[in-house]
Amino acid sequence: MIEYNPFSRVTTHNPFPVYRRLRDDAPVYHNEELDFWALSRYEDVIAAHLDTDVYSSAHGVTIEGVDQGAPFLIVKDPPDHTTHRKIVARMFTPRRINQLEPFIRATAAALLDKVADRDRFDLVQEFSFRLPLDVISELIGIPESLREEIHRLSDRIAVRNEDMSVPEDTYVASAELWSLLTELVRERRRSPGDDVITMLMNTRVEDGDGERSLGDSELASRFLELAFAGHETVAKLIPNGVIALSWYPDQRRELVADPSLIPNAVEEMLRWDPPSHYQGRWTTREVELHGTTIPADVRVILLTGSAVHDERKYPDPETFDIHREIDRHVSFGFGRHLCLGASLARLETRVAFEELLRRFPDFTFDGTGVERHYSGNVRGLAALPMIVERRAAA
Repeated sequence: MIEYNPFSRVTTHNPFPVYRRLRDDAPVYHNEELDFWALSRYEDVIAAHLDTDVYSSAHGVTIEGVDQGAPFLIVKDPPDHTTHRKIVARMFTPRRINQLEPFIRATAAALLDKVADRDRFDLVQEFSFRLPLDVISELIGIPESLREEIHRLSDRIAVRNEDMSVPEDTYVASAELWSLLTELVRERRRSPGDDVITMLMNTRVEDGDGERSLGDSELASRFLELAFAGHETVAKLIPNGVIALSWYPDQRRELVADPSLIPNAVEEMLRWDPPSHYQGRWTTREVELHGTTIPADVRVILLTGSAVHDERKYPDPETFDIHREIDRHVSFGFGRHLCLGASLARLETRVAFEELLRRFPDFTFDGTGVERHYSGNVRGLAALPMIVERRAAA
């Protein structure tokens, strides 16, 4: 009997064994107790991402569906999704992203310079969450005085109980973050500037009633979504990459010797342990797949963490290989809901490792901070304390 509960302690400790069993023996899995279905094979996950008519996002993209009805792009279907995505996409043009690289590098360098003379530092608290938070705040126009609070509220929003219930504090934190960003939008209306917030305020959108401007609530919702996703993803990806390079020191040495390999190493980091392991969908009709019928109007989970370890797509998937060829990546979603900030996240991670490996070419990490919570496998636990150490000379 296969049991998959993404919130159980066993699964969060190490989900990859159960992923393999799902792919091999239950590629269309039904959890009756928690009332969701799950797709675990790469091709099935890709196909579901592409078929937004059958696999809808409008009922929320979490298992518990707490985000249903939220004013976020990620929980919209076309044509509403298409209209609003075009607006926000203006923030992530190649030109705008490329212009951010000097700021990203200067920020990464400054953060690492603070710890460069130390033998050990907390990678998560002192680098991996701070870098993307500063970058997305710079892009959106969030003042430095608010950034720490945004991070704390984002952490509270992401908490879930093992029984899949949502803590009351999650709703409180969501309201607090939305209120904070709404006030920021109102302040910018009073004092327009040369920034993204002002640009979106001046953008006209078309709906059933003709052209109009985005309201304060709509703008705050866009920024809440961007502020949360725009730093949480990279904040997890960097530590997962550090774990990979600690487990595979020969590959770390290759990157130190040849930094031009880092972009492909980032792709492999995304595959080996993606920042997000699943995305929720809702069926609009019955689906027949692998001899099993998924009913209409049920929750279906697309298991990204399993898809990127599917042996049918990636030979020897448990091995971290910076030379692996990756053509169609699913770690940032796929199709209409491909993450708007994917190119920015890749750029941030590349620069982060260029600067990190320059200063700590022989780093290792002390897993005791993680092992106080979970023994053994530490992948996917980047939110816990992670102490990076300078390796002693041989």
